[in-house]
Amino acid sequence: MRSEELLNPRDAARSLGISYPTLKQWIYKKKLRSIRTAGGHHRIPASEIERFLPRTEEKDVLTGRRNFRRISGRNQLIGRIVEVRYSGLLAQVKLLIAGQRISSIITADAAREMRLEKGQTAAALIKSTEVMIVRV
Repeated sequence: MRSEELLNPRDAARSLGISYPTLKQWIYKKKLRSIRTAGGHHRIPASEIERFLPRTEEKDVLTGRRNFRRISGRNQLIGRIVEVRYSGLLAQVKLLIAGQRISSIITADAAREMRLEKGQTAAALIKSTEVMIVRV
């Protein structure tokens, strides 16, 4: 049996593009499975990280994730394009990210230039001066 790569929580958080405290909360809430070492430290199997990442052609999923970040903005959510709808000068692009949908309106020229199509992997870069919270 092949042993699976185990990551420490900091490396796992970095691979997922989330903060260390967020990753720890995911472990405590059992959203992310971890293995405890003899000393009681958490280690996260690479397969657990893979569940939260979009499917890529990369053989090494973690390397594929690291290659996404080519811009200074850190609020990036990576997912799959589920819809691209053109209307005149604009295009609506919908991404599916960890079971949630996010929608963006961009210029139709930009969408065509990037050759955005359903099923592709894309990142939503969120750059804002405000974040609104809604209690659900």
